[in-house]
Amino acid sequence: MTKISTINVDQVNTQIVNWLKTYAENTKVNGFVVGISGGVDSAVTSSLCAQTGFKVLCVEMPIHQHASHVSRAKEHIEQLKKRFPNVNSVHTDLTSVFETFKSEVPTDFEDSKLNLTLANTRARLRMTTLYYYAGVHGLLVAGTGNKVEDFGVGFYTKYGDGGVDLSPIADLMKSDVFALAKYLKVPDSILTAQPSDGLFGDEKTDEQQLGASYDELEWAMLEDANNAPSDNYTKREKEVFKIYKRLNTINQHKMNPIPVCVINRI
Repeated sequence: MTKISTINVDQVNTQIVNWLKTYAENTKVNGFVVGISGGVDSAVTSSLCAQTGFKVLCVEMPIHQHASHVSRAKEHIEQLKKRFPNVNSVHTDLTSVFETFKSEVPTDFEDSKLNLTLANTRARLRMTTLYYYAGVHGLLVAGTGNKVEDFGVGFYTKYGDGGVDLSPIADLMKSDVFALAKYLKVPDSILTAQPSDGLFGDEKTDEQQLGASYDELEWAMLEDANNAPSDNYTKREKEVFKIYKRLNTINQHKMNPIPVCVINRI
């Protein structure tokens, strides 16, 4: 079920860069801030922002981060800074902040709920940090979510990595992101790494958390959009489609606007 991207990478690259430039010009900001995780999405997003000529601040925000994530992030940032003089970086270790937070709240809860909640807390601490740098430097927070994550299965933290000013790659499938990453000469260490949100302090992959690969989820997302019949699905395809529908359903609260109680006024 390997997905092959069909986008024209040169054309898409130009379109996104121009879109970013226009948005920055219209909002009168100095540029963009991007959280760098060592993954392909943040690498592509920061590379796109760098091409605008506007100031780009790459921010590392480790919280008990796995060494491989840290090394990939550093490799990408150093490469990007050599290629683009408008790119700068800052390292903000949030581990002590996270530990202080944990010491101030009760933690005697069921492990599965506690671990997920603390993982989301990490993402929200990072969002707060990005907006700090955005505020003091007059920058926009550029999101790093792709289409499968943002509009398919809702694989992100509400008001964490979902809290952004604009989303340059949110209309790209994961296969498109990888195609664009190769075009942008993102380091091989990132291209070959298994996607991981890095929120659990280990090498737990996105596939392990989701129960399906991005290629499989892309397939299911397209099948669902086309209202394709499931009679001829293989056993695995049926499993993947079920996983997709479950995640898409339970995460609608992330993908839809915040519910507002509209008052009847006479």
